[in-house]
Amino acid sequence: MTDARVLAIDFGGTKIALAAGSADGLPDPIVRLPTLGAAGALQAVHRAFDAARALLRGPAAVGVSTFGVLTDGLVRLAPNVPGWDGLALPALLRDEFGDVPVAIANDVNAGAAAELRWGALRGVDVGLYVNVGTGLAVGLVVGGRVVAGAHGAAGEVGYLRGSDADGYFADGQAPLEDVVSGAALSRRGSALLGRPVTAAELFGLRGRPEVRALLDETIGTLARTIANLCVTIDPARVVLGGGLMGAAEHVVPRVEAELRRAVPFPPELALARFVDDAPLVGALALALEL
Repeated sequence: MTDARVLAIDFGGTKIALAAGSADGLPDPIVRLPTLGAAGALQAVHRAFDAARALLRGPAAVGVSTFGVLTDGLVRLAPNVPGWDGLALPALLRDEFGDVPVAIANDVNAGAAAELRWGALRGVDVGLYVNVGTGLAVGLVVGGRVVAGAHGAAGEVGYLRGSDADGYFADGQAPLEDVVSGAALSRRGSALLGRPVTAAELFGLRGRPEVRALLDETIGTLARTIANLCVTIDPARVVLGGGLMGAAEHVVPRVEAELRRAVPFPPELALARFVDDAPLVGALALALEL
């Protein structure tokens, strides 16, 4: 028997999440699997398909989120799981689901789609979804839709260069992400303190002058980058998401101040509705658009 519900799958570097849903609600319950990335890409995909069959037979449509970007039928910019960079994910999905409509987006664009349908970007024609988690990327919304770009890489702002001293993508570097991201804060904070520390822990150590200086530099660079993007596309609203928004009280005032001073027509600033499962909720939104 065919179920009228749709299926959502989020492929992440450390976990895979699946859920079924319909137009009148968000995904529940959520099935989670470890990616087991060291074992390679194909085993992760096949285990996700097994879980999908158990969760929902005959979905009306399928929405998929993946880390990396999608271009020419392949996943690119996804080095963390062996075999994921260059994976023909669309073809694997066609083999599994046949004639069932399938929509695919990268994780940040899926997060933007979630905010467009149910969250802080609902009703917005031109907007920005800024995701600061382990990495850094932006979802661009124009005409009320997420813009993927000519090669699926719109919003990959982690590769932006701020000075001649910065490295290049061609050399395997992501200059901005190496400064502004949860991973960067953890790495730099650990070097500063001489012991392992997470980005979240650093905000708890803000009373230490050296930690405060690192956080101020990072948040200042983030704020300046967002302001420059706003000058470029003139959004009505900017939505901040990702794990770093656990420290929103430290981030939001600095970004607001930068937007007021640097942008001719400052946009509204809001926090994302969806954080931990934003890509999965976005995959559901993608499926419901089919």
